[in-house]
Amino acid sequence: MSRNSFRTSTGRSVTAVTADEMRDVDRIAVEDVGLQLLQMMENAGRILAWHVRDVRESDVVVVAGNGGNGGGGLTCARHLANRDIPVRVVLERPSEELSGAAAHQCHILDEMNVSVTSSVEPLADADEQTAIVDALIGYGLTGNVRPPADAYIDRMNDLSGPTVSLDVPSGIDATTGESLDEAVSPARTVTLALPKTGLDAPTGKLYLADISIPRTVYVRLDIDYEPLFGDDDWVRLEQ
Repeated sequence: MSRNSFRTSTGRSVTAVTADEMRDVDRIAVEDVGLQLLQMMENAGRILAWHVRDVRESDVVVVAGNGGNGGGGLTCARHLANRDIPVRVVLERPSEELSGAAAHQCHILDEMNVSVTSSVEPLADADEQTAIVDALIGYGLTGNVRPPADAYIDRMNDLSGPTVSLDVPSGIDATTGESLDEAVSPARTVTLALPKTGLDAPTGKLYLADISIPRTVYVRLDIDYEPLFGDDDWVRLEQ
């Protein structure tokens, strides 16, 4: 199922975008306006960390892939570690195979001595109070989830602690809401900039995070947008 808009908890309408439209938003923001990926990632990771702190009861495991979604999860891990919250990172590939912003964020965690591993087995140590951060795939998924990501999703769904997904639950088509074989079932999702049209399908609470994309980006793409965050960094969306 997909929809063209959502509403905030106060009744304001928020335009939803497809995965292709979100790619255009990112492209215009970076290439034309000059906003840097690391700037947006920092906002995403900081806000995600707040939501993880809101649901956690003990330690946290961040499950991260490559690319922007994984980089956001790694940034979240740094913010958690900075607050002395026990946090571990589980990568879906060896750290030396990360690239771009994800590799940059992983290097920072290495300098901080945050535990980073690249195997699904450490998830077996998570107990019923461990909070899980799903930063595995993101909105760019096309086609069925491929190995080894499917094994990580299976394991996350086996855990009983609260899961918080970044942007889109891993395994969900951001445009249609279709579950592409395996999909994470989070307690809440923190989506970025604008809600994705497919987010009507996932269960759990849905929040929209402000990652500082200027209104001019939406204007240039003819996306209907009115500022809605006010003094807050996120808003609750009704599903």
